[in-house]
Amino acid sequence: MSIIYVLNGPNLNLLGKRQPHIYGHETLADVEADCRKLASELGHEIRFHQSNREYEIIDWIHQAREDGAGIVINPAAFTHTSLAILDALNTFEGPVIEIHISNVHKRESFRHHSFVSHRADGVIAGLGTEGYQLGIRRVATMLKTAKKD
Repeated sequence: MSIIYVLNGPNLNLLGKRQPHIYGHETLADVEADCRKLASELGHEIRFHQSNREYEIIDWIHQAREDGAGIVINPAAFTHTSLAILDALNTFEGPVIEIHISNVHKRESFRHHSFVSHRADGVIAGLGTEGYQLGIRRVATMLKTAKKD
């Protein structure tokens, strides 16, 4: 059973309460439950984390180097600012899928740039919290394909 890390950046702890017209009414606990259910169905385990602190996200990426097979990451505001998260992701050898609940390209122009995208194997944006499940499915497919090679 491979471990997939699902990492969430700042303010996602307020999911369902903060700007529901943009991010929806689901809470992060709802997202976590859906991710755990899907990962189990696909034969994987989830390590699900959220932090408003950049260094904690970096530490979890470092931990994923030791025991993780893939990363699904919603870096939130760190998307546009964090070279440190990009550098940490560049040390991870497994698949990385970047997730954004809203369509960042329909929002303010400063949201259009992502440092994380320089490392991500795929980006899912604007599909609401369903993007997390799509990201997990993609990581699972990439892991299965890598085993065959």
